Amino acid sequence: MSVTPHDMPNIVRTWDNVALFYRDWGQGKPLLFLSGWTLSSEAWAYQMRPLCQRGFRCIAYDRRAHGRSSDPGRGFDYDTLANDLAAVLEALSLTDVTLIAHSFASGEAVRYLSRYGSERISRLLLLAPAAIPFILKTGDNPMGIDRAILSKVRVHMLRDFPGWCDEGAQAYFVPGTSPRIINWTIQIMTQTSLLAAAELNRIQMTTDFRPELPGIDIPTLVVHGDRDASAPLDLTGRPAAALIPGARLEVYEGAPHGLYFTHQDRLNAQIARFALEGEE
Repeated sequence: MSVTPHDMPNIVRTWDNVALFYRDWGQGKPLLFLSGWTLSSEAWAYQMRPLCQRGFRCIAYDRRAHGRSSDPGRGFDYDTLANDLAAVLEALSLTDVTLIAHSFASGEAVRYLSRYGSERISRLLLLAPAAIPFILKTGDNPMGIDRAILSKVRVHMLRDFPGWCDEGAQAYFVPGTSPRIINWTIQIMTQTSLLAAAELNRIQMTTDFRPELPGIDIPTLVVHGDRDASAPLDLTGRPAAALIPGARLEVYEGAPHGLYFTHQDRLNAQIARFALEGEE
């Protein structure tokens, strides 16, 4: 499915010849990090550095049209993104992986498991999931968000994406977060192509993962903040955990959507414990 050319270090080529840039730090039990919507592998720096120092192999890659990966202008659907994840796992010969998926990437992780099974993945940590189980309000999903509201937000986002990111930055973190961290996050987001941002926003809001969640057959931990303004706990994390067999839900009091930064010490310790459960 994929190859890693010898003359292009830290690049995985997908089946449709898209170059995916990846970071691979440390040695030991593998942790694979999937970044949130319009974020790149850079966003995981505050997990990957301390965890690789604790004896884990930490891998993260830039989604197509994100970060240092190439922008093919296509493939912005969950099936293709799941195929990209499969390409990375195969190219790096990864097995017994603890998969950590933030926000939008929860959908990528679930779709990968639906399509490929759990042969390479031993554990799943869903961090502030924003794509599951189903965001859109429908007759059988009354707790979802009305399509008109989502459309209004989308129009505003596509008219001025940097401005839209700036307006939502404070709620993404907690009061007192460094302005430089906020600016750094916005810089990462705005490096993503607007086409990718738009298409991934659309599929996140309209894909129904409810039929896929009961099929997850590996230990799953859902970590969510009770001050998450981007993906409210009762819309996403709590019902998702209820649909996944045996899943545990851990609620961080006062944590926002960007808890990978604001609550990094607690989260990093929990990732390490979860990855080693049953082995110590």
